[in-house]
Amino acid sequence: MLTRGALRAHLLDVRLAGVVATSREVSLRSYRLFAARDPRVLLGIDPEGAWGQRELLGLMAQRCGVSADPRYISGQDVIDPDRTLAALDAFADRLAAVAGRRAPVLLGTGHPHRLLGFYVALAEALSAAGCAVLTPAQGRSVDITTRFGLRTYHLDYVRGVALVREPGAGRAGGETGAHTHSPLPVRAALAAAAEGGGPLPELVIGDHGWACGAGQLGFEAIGPADTDDPALFVGQAEGRVSVAVPLDDAVRSEYYRPLTRYVLNRACLSR
Repeated sequence: MLTRGALRAHLLDVRLAGVVATSREVSLRSYRLFAARDPRVLLGIDPEGAWGQRELLGLMAQRCGVSADPRYISGQDVIDPDRTLAALDAFADRLAAVAGRRAPVLLGTGHPHRLLGFYVALAEALSAAGCAVLTPAQGRSVDITTRFGLRTYHLDYVRGVALVREPGAGRAGGETGAHTHSPLPVRAALAAAAEGGGPLPELVIGDHGWACGAGQLGFEAIGPADTDDPALFVGQAEGRVSVAVPLDDAVRSEYYRPLTRYVLNRACLSR
């Protein structure tokens, strides 16, 4: 059993929380773009509130622990590990609730190179508890606007976890899919599930557009978010994202394993 104190120490040691790799400049740029309603940082959320830069900075200070001082404009951002732990507890409680109902779930990631293992462990534990892990729209093409222009990706699943791949990208050589912020993949998956007459997820677990896109459509959604991802925290503040866990979402994949153990233990899903 991983204790709360041990996990807190781990968060700080590997910089999942505390002083993180995300720079203050990058975070502030995301807040400016969100305030301007740039779709690249909205991640599928359609905000109801005004959410100017000042309001966003206040929200991120409250939910993540970043500095609320607008004069702090350079250096590294900070995540309060105690806020991360509290959010992980809430995250685990949502997993326990859905497992208790043996309800269908959908998992997806825009950070497959870092977070795929975390989601695979959740998918396997929920499946063992009797939840249907849904895989709708496998192989469907999704056109996503990137900084290189419009690109076509294919929706795929790895051990129950959705991601997108560039055409021709296979599973060989450790290829795990493409990084994306887009909500279009989750929209395609949910549309396919509805069109097929099959079950719809009672919980969507993911990051970036997977959480925000699902939450905007009215599905309960939970997931991790970095200090430069204000959309999940706005979604939580407005009731469209159930739990947003503040943490660095781009550290080495093995650094998330203690979080996985902690969450599954709390949710009584460890095997």
